[in-house]
Amino acid sequence: MELYEFALKQGIGDVSIPIVSKGDSIKRGQLIATCDNDKLGNNIHTSVSGIVEKVSETEIHVTPCGEESKEFIPLKSEKPIDLVQEAGIIGLGGAGFPTHIKLNHQFDEQGTILVNASECEPILSHNVERIVASTKEIIHGTQLVMEMTHATQAIIAIKGHHKIAIEALEKNLQPGITIHLLPNIYPVGDERAVVRECLGTLLNVDQLPLAANAIVINLETVFRVYEAIVFKKPLIDKDLTVAGKLEDPAAIKTFLDVPLGMKFSEMFDQAGGIGKEYGEIIDGGPFMGKRASLDHPIEKTTGGLIATEVFWDGPEKIGLLVCACGAHKERLTQIATSMGSEVCGVEYCKQAIEVNGTLKCTNPGICPGQVQKVMALKKEGAQAVLISNCTDCSNTVMSCAPKMKLPVYHATDGALRACNMRLVRKMRK
Repeated sequence: MELYEFALKQGIGDVSIPIVSKGDSIKRGQLIATCDNDKLGNNIHTSVSGIVEKVSETEIHVTPCGEESKEFIPLKSEKPIDLVQEAGIIGLGGAGFPTHIKLNHQFDEQGTILVNASECEPILSHNVERIVASTKEIIHGTQLVMEMTHATQAIIAIKGHHKIAIEALEKNLQPGITIHLLPNIYPVGDERAVVRECLGTLLNVDQLPLAANAIVINLETVFRVYEAIVFKKPLIDKDLTVAGKLEDPAAIKTFLDVPLGMKFSEMFDQAGGIGKEYGEIIDGGPFMGKRASLDHPIEKTTGGLIATEVFWDGPEKIGLLVCACGAHKERLTQIATSMGSEVCGVEYCKQAIEVNGTLKCTNPGICPGQVQKVMALKKEGAQAVLISNCTDCSNTVMSCAPKMKLPVYHATDGALRACNMRLVRKMRK
C-alpha cells in the first residue's frame, strides 16, 4: 500500500506540532499534529487508520492498514466555532486561511455571508459537483455560518452557466439565502471581485471583505463546516478535479471525499491513468496552480490535478507580462524555460499593486489596457510574449501584440490544450 503523507504546514500560518511518534497505531480522524490556540495555523488529523512510519519537522508518513472505512474518531468540542477550529478547517478555495478566525467575527447590524461557488478557474469543477451531490447540506452549512457570525443574509455566488447546480440550489433555498449569478470570466471568483459583483462595492487592494460588512467563504469550506458541526468530523477528506493528459483523452473528472495525504499518482490512477506524454503536473488551476510531482500528497488546499499538454517550443527570446490575477513572475519564468525560451524582459500590469509582498489587482477582471507594456517588451527584444492575464487583460493584449508581430502565449495554454478547451486569448462578447 502507498504511504500517506501529511504535511505539517498546510495553508497560511505556523507549522503544526506532531503529537504522534514512529510506530504508533492510529485511527482515521485521530489528531496527529496540533497548532497552539494563540498561533495562526491548523490541526492535522489522519485520513486513514494505520501505522506511523516517519515523523519529521515537515511531515508525518502513515502506512494504511485494514480495509478502508468512512468511520472516524469524532471531535470533542461542543461549540460550533470550537468544532471548526478543532477540525482544522481552512479556506479550501485559496491560500488556506484558518476558517475559525474568519468566522469568529460577529456582525453588529447588517452582515452578509458570500458563499464563493464561482468555480473561478477553468477546468476545475468539483465545487459544482458538490452542490449537486449535497445541496441540502450546503444550505444547512450556510445557515450555520450565518448563525455563528450573526449575518443577516447570505448570497451564493455562482456562474450563470451552471444550470443544474443553480436549479438544485433554488429548490432548497431558505429564508435569508439568495443566489447571485456571476459572468463566466476569470477572475470573477477573486474575493474582492465577489464583493464587487454581489454587493456593488469595490474594495481597495488593502481592504478585507469586512470593510463591506461581508465575509467570503468558499463553498467546499461551508460543506466541511457543516460536517464538523453536525457530525463532529475533522477535515480529513477533500473534493478534487483531475484532468488533462489522461488515458481517457481530454478528460475532466471530479472526485468527492478523497482522503488527505494520498499521493497525486494514485489519484491519476483512479482517474483511469495518466497519459504517456505530458508537459507538467499542475497542483491547482491553470491560472494560479503550481508545478508539482506525482509523489506529492493531497493537502487541504489541493483543488485540481492537471496533466498538461507537452510544452510547445517557444522563440529564442520571450517577454513576460505579469498580471496580479494570474501566474506570477517565477511561474512564468518556469514555463518560459520549459519552452526553451530566454526571458529578455518583464513587465507588470499597471493595475498590479504590491501589498505585503503579494500582487493585488486594483479592479480584478477589468483591464485598462496593455499597449505600453507590450511595446516595452518588444523594445527589450522579445520575439513573443508570455502572459498570465485575466480574461479582460488578455483581450487588451490581443488587441495590440499581433499588430506588433508578437505571438502571444498564455500560462494556461498547456492545461487548456490538454482538455481541448478554448485558449485564453480574445474573448467573444
